Amino acid sequence: MASDIWAYSSPSWGGAYVIGTARAVNADFVRDLGADEVIDYTTTDISELRDIDVVVENAGGAASVRSLRTLRPGGLFLHVAGPGLDVTEEQATARGVRFQDFYVAPVGTDLENYAALIDNGKLRVHVDQVFALEDAAKAHELGETNRTRGKIVLAL
Repeated sequence: MASDIWAYSSPSWGGAYVIGTARAVNADFVRDLGADEVIDYTTTDISELRDIDVVVENAGGAASVRSLRTLRPGGLFLHVAGPGLDVTEEQATARGVRFQDFYVAPVGTDLENYAALIDNGKLRVHVDQVFALEDAAKAHELGETNRTRGKIVLAL
């Protein structure tokens, strides 16, 4: 499931108003993840949005350029690591926007914190499919489609 703007929040996490983008068929799923509003990116040009504080960009390509246009001066363009980003830090800076690459490293204490958030219901993870390790190539192919809902898991 490709999306242009992604942010996860909970009222206990600062009360952010979260706008998610998805195809209409996935709107309820995105709302269930915590979005306050869902925009169908196939029918609405999200670059018309204005004064967004933070964009969590994970779609890449032309979507990243549209997402950059939505940010208020001083806003944050948070690039979730992945290929195909059409926005550079220099472009963001030229628009008066902060740029940050976001990487998740498997650090023990971070993983413990994530586990606690999951246990407390503050972070939910949706698993799309589970593959046996010997089917890792199939799992990778599925991931390349950008049409999954949630995570793909390899079982050991």
